[in-house]
Amino acid sequence: MNLKEIKEILALMNENSLNEIEIERDGLKLKLKKSAGGMVVGAPTHYAVESLPAPKAVPSAAPAAANGAEAAKNNKDIKSPMVGTFYRSPSPEAESFVEVGQTVEIGQVVCIVEAMKLMNEIKSEVRGKITEVAVQNAEPVEFGQTLFVVEPL
Repeated sequence: MNLKEIKEILALMNENSLNEIEIERDGLKLKLKKSAGGMVVGAPTHYAVESLPAPKAVPSAAPAAANGAEAAKNNKDIKSPMVGTFYRSPSPEAESFVEVGQTVEIGQVVCIVEAMKLMNEIKSEVRGKITEVAVQNAEPVEFGQTLFVVEPL
């Protein structure tokens, strides 16, 4: 879809008094919606993704499994409060906010979730040690999806 086609769609919206339009073509999804002031606002473009295989779990050592099961009962999850894109650092060149093995404090920023072009800092609600980063950098996340697993201290 090129700029000319988008302008034609905008013209059609105005001519037909449409407040919202959603078009999906060749894996490209375009959603345009008029704001309260009548200005057209474009939502982020989404690309169709075919079903992907589930991430493979990394096998752990057998002796640690017995102790790990006990510790896993006490672990707390830091979950995504919204749908968006997960980022481990404030910029591509910067270091990650947190790493596995690092201790986090209550209120410490652990990642960013981008939603509608807004960067939302996600803060830890528990003091503890990061035992797992459950999402890869720049991956889409759902509401309530686990981002980090924390062993409370």
